[in-house]
Order: sequence, then structure tokens, then C-alpha cells
Amino acid sequence: MKSGQRRVVIENVSPEINCGQHAAKRVVGQNFEVSADLLADGHDVLNAHIKYKHEKARSWKYAPMKLGENDNWSGSFEVEKQGLYEYTVEAWVDYPLTWQHNIERKIDDKQHVNVELEDGIQYLKDAKKKSKEDKDYLDQLIAAFANPDEYSFAIKEAQSERLHDIFWANPSKKFATTYEKQLPLYVDRQKALYSTWYEFFPRSTAKKAGQHGTFKDVLDIIPLVAKQGFDVIYFPPIHPIGTAHRKGKNNTTTALPEDVGVPWAIGNKEGGHKDILPELGTLDDFKEVIRVAGEHGIEIAMDFALQCSPDHPYVKEHPSWFKWRPDGTVQYAENPPKKYQDIYPIYFESDDWENMWEEFVGITLFWNELGIKIFRVDNPHTKPFGFWEYLIAQVKKVDADVLFLAEAFTKPKTMQRLAKIGFSQGYTYYTWRSSKAEIIEYMNELTKGPMKDYFRPNFWPNTPDINPWMLQGGNENLYTVRHMMAATLSSNFGMYGPVYEQIEHAPVIGKEEYLNSEKYEVRHWDWTKVTKLSTLIAKINKIRKEHTALQETNNIDFCQIDNDRILSYFKQSQDKSDNLLFAVNLDPYNRQGGWVQVPKYKMGLSNEQPIRVTDLITGNSYIWNQEWNYVELDPYQIPYHIFSIHY
Repeated sequence: MKSGQRRVVIENVSPEINCGQHAAKRVVGQNFEVSADLLADGHDVLNAHIKYKHEKARSWKYAPMKLGENDNWSGSFEVEKQGLYEYTVEAWVDYPLTWQHNIERKIDDKQHVNVELEDGIQYLKDAKKKSKEDKDYLDQLIAAFANPDEYSFAIKEAQSERLHDIFWANPSKKFATTYEKQLPLYVDRQKALYSTWYEFFPRSTAKKAGQHGTFKDVLDIIPLVAKQGFDVIYFPPIHPIGTAHRKGKNNTTTALPEDVGVPWAIGNKEGGHKDILPELGTLDDFKEVIRVAGEHGIEIAMDFALQCSPDHPYVKEHPSWFKWRPDGTVQYAENPPKKYQDIYPIYFESDDWENMWEEFVGITLFWNELGIKIFRVDNPHTKPFGFWEYLIAQVKKVDADVLFLAEAFTKPKTMQRLAKIGFSQGYTYYTWRSSKAEIIEYMNELTKGPMKDYFRPNFWPNTPDINPWMLQGGNENLYTVRHMMAATLSSNFGMYGPVYEQIEHAPVIGKEEYLNSEKYEVRHWDWTKVTKLSTLIAKINKIRKEHTALQETNNIDFCQIDNDRILSYFKQSQDKSDNLLFAVNLDPYNRQGGWVQVPKYKMGLSNEQPIRVTDLITGNSYIWNQEWNYVELDPYQIPYHIFSIHY
């Protein structure tokens, strides 16, 4: 076929990440929507479909596209398997449907269409070749279209919905245009989209104050975390800790003999990234932690921090992997004004970079072989993008279940680039978004713009590195609200364990850091302590498991409410069976009320149709008859509603 006979032009295909260089993302069972602008000369009827296949499939599948506004067409298909898909758009002038459209207009205009009926026979014969179940019907029409005595029957059937559906289902695709690119789509397991993280330091799990916790102590904590409803436990690095330039309590540069050091200063004479800190236990002890966690429905996420203490074996074994200064020393890590005297950064521009890359891939696969399928990657934005793209691809070739969380609080486009090159999830700016306007703007950026197709946010109200300004006053109401929003705005969320639940808030003066930080010392916690906040955390985690509307992020719509101190939003599951309405009092000191507009149209309801809303926290239930309804929230009781809607 000559390209000059193709009349359809395909433009603005979406999603198309960096001109098709990077993959869009979904998880198994999700719908994947594709849109494109389709243009052609004249007034002929166009048709199009998405053409897609899994990397292991031999043949293409097709999903129909439909015309929306302004020549934009869209369609979707459900992804059924993990791994890489390809998709593109195919469009054509649909001659059978054009014929039917034109003859309908002529019949409506009382014109005689004998010739047009005879002209349509060619399309009936073509459809008959493709539709065995409609063969008899099409034979009947072929005869009628050629017989003037059956004119009334012929013009009736020429306009019929049945014939339209046959043409639609059996396109000829003559002179079809296929988009010039086959675009990538990567499909992960469900955990990439929906996960509930709990971070704690294994060394702070001892039963007695002043003792160093072990993996055997961790076994007693796992059931408590499971009871709270978390499904991922994340450990800071569990490897041997360097002694040279070891940091002391509160980041002092001179350590005392009893100081345990910072876990991120990895490596000493006892080993490096493939070894266990002896004070925590053995490799077999760690395997037991993985096993017991699995029995409780929890996965262990390991920290993957590509940096070394001055004592790390790599420093002697691979000196070219570090940048040496003229005085024979290695420049320690810095992020001015912060200094990390106990850490050597990796020199990724080393001439031995290929061996280095393979070694780092090997670290990941070493732990994966033991059962680790989630890695929280420390500061990935300080290592080359190309390296991460290679490592993630190599690891996923071995185990497609492996997920990577990017701990990168950095420039927006850098965070976006990390997501594009393969990171399954990413930390976000949620930690610092507090006002209603900021939250709405940020959520719309994440879920309504281009980022929705490749960036999976993971919301954390705090981390060991970040004691946010807004929480430093220790206001329980703020802690309650910040957790609730993290857990309901995003389907992936996490929290830094007992520090958050027990509202440990004392800061280093003038900094967003914790005083007496666990990064520098062993702490002792009452792991059985129950508070109002811990009770609400467990309740919301249970709600997240029971309601599929909370297992997605991009399904959020913000609701109108006549009070700027109340944030309201709506979430609906993919099958539209689960509908949730949220109202949050952002004022931690005062009772706030307002009229909220319920988006009944999202449920196919009229504004006058009554609904029942049930608060999933308190159990209280109400009948709402109107589109606008009044809510009032006391921050000293429960400062939010999570309503399940029934009709």
C-alpha cells in the first residue's frame, strides 16, 4: 500500500513519556486509557483502536476508541499480566460506516437511494467474510439491496443498529494509519500501587532500656505492626557500621565508646553491603524475620544505600570507586551545609564503572534471593540516572516482583526522572503541604497531569531525617489529620514508627530534625502503648484494606465546600461500587463546619436522589436528600469524616 492513500493523521498520543523513551505504569487489573487526536480531510467517518500486546504474546490485541470532543479519541484496556507491554494507535477512514452515515442522511431527506444501496453491497460482502455468526443476515441484506421490490426493507435495515454494530465489530481498516511509535507500558504487581509502610530501627527493639535490639527481638514486634494493619516493614540499613569518623549522639562528630553509629555509614572489617551487623544477629536470624513477617502478611523492605564508611572493604578492594584528593584522602559526603564525615560517596565516573555496576546489581540480587522484594533506595538522585535505569531493568529480568522506592526529596524534575527510569514509587512533598490550596494543587499535579501515568507517590508525614515544622509543637490533632490525609489521599503511604504514634516531637532547634534522633543512638520504646492516635491509625489501615477506592491514588476528585479550613474529596473504585467521601478539619484548634457538595453525578445519581452516608470511623449513619449537606468537625474529637456512600 502506498503511504499517499492513508488519509488519517494521528497526533498527541497520550500517554507518551518522553517521546516514548520511558514506559507508562500500571498494575495488574488496572485499566489503561490511551487518547489521541485523529484528523482527516473531508467529512468521512473515522474509526480507531488501540493496538497492544504483552512482551511474551505473539499476536496483537485491539481495544476500540471512541470520539470525544475536538477530534480527540480515547479507549482503554485492562492489563492482565506483569511485565512490559507495547501499545500504539491505529486509525482509518471507515468506509462502511461512512456509507451508512451518508445513506441515513439521504433517506431522512426523502431521497431515493437505489444506487446507494447497490453501492453498499460491497461492504456487506466484506463484513460477511469476517462475521460468520451474521452470515445469514448479511446474505439477506445483499439480496434485498439488489432487489427494488424490497426497497422498504432495505432502507430500514441500511439504517439499523444491528448493521452498524456489525460494521463496527468487523472493520476493514483499508488504508489504515498506524502511529509511528510502539510505546512502552510497564505493569507491576498490586503492591506497587497499594502499600502501607511502617519504618523502625531493629536495634531499638530490645525489651530492656540500654540494650541493643536484635532480629530475635524484632520477631516480637512484627505481630504488633501487623495488628496495626501495615503490610510493609522498612528497616534502615542492617549492615556493619563504620567506626572511622563515627557520629555520636545528636550528630556530634566525636563518638563515645558506647555510641553505635549511623546505619547509613555502611561497612567495616566485618563486611559491607552483603553482610549483617553482628549486634543484630545472623543471616539466618534475618531470614527468620522475613519468614515470620510473611506469615503476618507483611513484606520486609530493605534500605539500599550506595555509600560507604571509610572502613568499608570496597575502599581497599576497589580504590578507583572513590575519588581521591591530592593529599591521599577521600572527600567525605557533603550536602552543604550538612556534612557526613562518616560516609564516602561512590565515584560513579570511575574507569571501572562497568564492574562497579555489576557489583551493585549483585547486592540487590543477593538480598532478593533471600526473599527481599522491596528496596527503599537512599538518595538515588545523587547517583547517575543511567545507572538506576540499568540496575532496575537487570533486577526485574530476574524477579519482576521487585519494587523500588526512591527516597529523593529534591527538585521536581529530578524526582520525575527517577520515576520515568523505573522507580516503582517515590517520596513526595506531602510532608510540607499543609494548607487546603497547597494540598489540592499538589494532588492535582500528581493525579491529573502527565505525572499520573508514571509517578506513584508514597506519602510520609515524617521520616527519621524529617521532623516537619508543623509537627514540632506536638499537637495531637495535627498528627491525627496528617496521618489520615497521607493514608487517604495516596494509596501508598508510610510513617516512621513509634516516633509518630507516640508523638515524639522535640526538634533540634532551628532545624527540621529530631532531637535525640534514633539515627545516632539506640532508643527504647513501649511497643504495646495504645493511644488515641495509634487506635485511629489501626482503624484507617483496616478501612484501606476493606475499601478498594483507597487502593488507588489517581481516582481523587476534590469537592466544593464553603469553608477554607475544611478539605473535602471523593474517591471511587474502578468498578464504581465503592464510593467514599472525606471531610477534614485543617484547623487543629477550632471546630469548623460547612456545606459540602456531594458529586452525585460520579455515581450516576440525580441531585435529588437520597443517599445514606456512614462514617467508617464512628459508625454514625445519615440520610442526605440534597446535593449540598452540612458537616461539622471538632479537632479534639475526630477531626475528619470518612463516609461510605450507599444508594
